[in-house]
Amino acid sequence: MGELFIGLISGTSADGIDAALVEFGDGPHGRLVLGRTLPWEPALRARLVALGQGGDCTLDEFGALDAQVGLAFADAALALLAEAGVEPRAVRAIGSHGQTVRHRPGAPIPFTLQVGDANRIAERTGICTVADLRRRDVAAGGHGAPLLPALHAAMLADASEPRAVLNLGGIANLTLLPTGAGAVRGFDTGPANALLDAWCERHLGHGYDAGGAWAAAGTPDEALLARLLDEPWFTQPPPKSSGREQFHLGWLEPRLRGGEQAVDVQRTLLELTAASVADALLAQQAGTRRLMVCGGGVHNPLLLERLRARLPGVAVESTAVHGVDPDFVEAMGFAWFARETLAGRPGNLPSVTGARGPRILGAIHPA
Repeated sequence: MGELFIGLISGTSADGIDAALVEFGDGPHGRLVLGRTLPWEPALRARLVALGQGGDCTLDEFGALDAQVGLAFADAALALLAEAGVEPRAVRAIGSHGQTVRHRPGAPIPFTLQVGDANRIAERTGICTVADLRRRDVAAGGHGAPLLPALHAAMLADASEPRAVLNLGGIANLTLLPTGAGAVRGFDTGPANALLDAWCERHLGHGYDAGGAWAAAGTPDEALLARLLDEPWFTQPPPKSSGREQFHLGWLEPRLRGGEQAVDVQRTLLELTAASVADALLAQQAGTRRLMVCGGGVHNPLLLERLRARLPGVAVESTAVHGVDPDFVEAMGFAWFARETLAGRPGNLPSVTGARGPRILGAIHPA
């Protein structure tokens, strides 16, 4: 039997804490033992979303929020272990991403900031915790994101065809897996669920558009889509990354002309995701034969249909086809980062993030 690790992450959408119990043997491939998504306490989630969209808080509020998120992550890990019937002492380490509240890799002094005090996680669970996994890459001149392409390459690359992995979280990001000696690349392509969820919550009171049903009832507004795609960020070359602090309703609202039907805006936001992903993939790896999709957006059949329409000749399919649960790829990734850090191995890919070189990521908080 291999070693057990836990990966914890709450993504840009802040729609829950993803927890994955992963078994690793000698190679890079991990086996998902159990994955679960644990809900946020509603008031805490609302505070995180507001802060992630550019809201401010005092130092006292920030300190308390950091502790609260750490405790919530610890409880998620313990709930996962209880369901799996595994004792905490059987787990080698936890890899915790935390919750991003600011991501400014293009600022005059670049930084990225996640909350979720890992000291609290280690203390409450009794398990060694590896956290703060993005900032070393930023210190080395990188974006600190996306980090998952290293895992995508280990688990999903195939020498027989050029492939790509698409994560449809709050923000969409691509990993490009060429054949031959080509370097693995990866970058954010723009908004995915973050805008769709926010618009849905405003108009329907639901946290997300289940199965894309509401968007499917609307009609794309081509003029609005053109205004959205006119955002200069979309034409920036990689490496690049983004977050909720850029693509939120405050970004959308000035681009509305007034009088649009809410359902048509939802449909147009879905088309924005499909168009920005397809445009980026065609520009950066035109010969892609297979696009493997993970993240919450994989459950939106209309979004996958629109990706197929915009990418003729590309097989668009869930990572589940390749034995990788699409809902827990990211959480598995942070279990993998914990493993790599404890082994003294780099976790970033400079060809993806733009860092000056490979770096061992994160800080280790002993049990």
